[in-house]
Amino acid sequence: MSNAPKTVLCIHDLPGFGRAGLSVIVPVLSALGAQAVAVPTAVLSTHTGGLGTPAKLANPGYGPAALEHYRRLGLRFDCIYSGYLADASQAKLVEQAMDLWPDALTVVDPVMGDHGRMYRGLAPEMVPAMYTLCSRASLILPNTTEAALLLGDPMPGVTGEAELHTAQAQAQRLTRICPRVLITGVAAGRGIACVGADRATGESLVRTPMVPKSFHGTGDIFGAVLVGRLLQGNVLPAAAQAAAVFVADCLKATPDEADERLGVWLESVLPQLMQNPE
Repeated sequence: MSNAPKTVLCIHDLPGFGRAGLSVIVPVLSALGAQAVAVPTAVLSTHTGGLGTPAKLANPGYGPAALEHYRRLGLRFDCIYSGYLADASQAKLVEQAMDLWPDALTVVDPVMGDHGRMYRGLAPEMVPAMYTLCSRASLILPNTTEAALLLGDPMPGVTGEAELHTAQAQAQRLTRICPRVLITGVAAGRGIACVGADRATGESLVRTPMVPKSFHGTGDIFGAVLVGRLLQGNVLPAAAQAAAVFVADCLKATPDEADERLGVWLESVLPQLMQNPE
């Protein structure tokens, strides 16, 4: 059916409480008219950012079995979108999906660290595994820390316009690995920038207002809106702008006194995605 919803295979973690991972990606994609098919890399009682040690449900055989089931069903995916991977072996799971659905748009958020350090619980072998995965993607969405890890650079310690210049250089160098790159969450004066580079056409820059607090899960919301808008036919800079605006609107809807560990209050803002289909 030509008018059937686009279908996205979402390979991310699923936290029960705390708006992050699949708990925000699935509703955002649904609001944008895409069918999200979730393959959890880990099922957690909460996300891992300051809410104590979560209960964890992990079955290493689930992911490959799920993909094989989808293959037997004859499913077709328009996009494969991956994020947090619990260990390096799960990069092979995403590559397996790429092999099964070679025509899909492949978007990899190489979740490995932030603020100049790797996330706790990730082993060093995650870096080469993620490098290999990124080399097979259509588009990657690292932050400056993850870009440095992929490039083998020292961890970033600069902020402001210096961070912007660093990100622009990182994005250009990363196009040697992946044809399209969008570095997210870059400090740029009084704003936040997304710095893009395209192996074929050059770079793009999207600036958004600086926000005083950093909430968990906003990167997942940004990525989901970006993917949804790309599937609607938007070019990358326009999709990135739409994603940044939606995250900013979620932040505006979240009270100043809200606990940033619990994520932004996106529930009241989701209807905007349905009201503005393109």
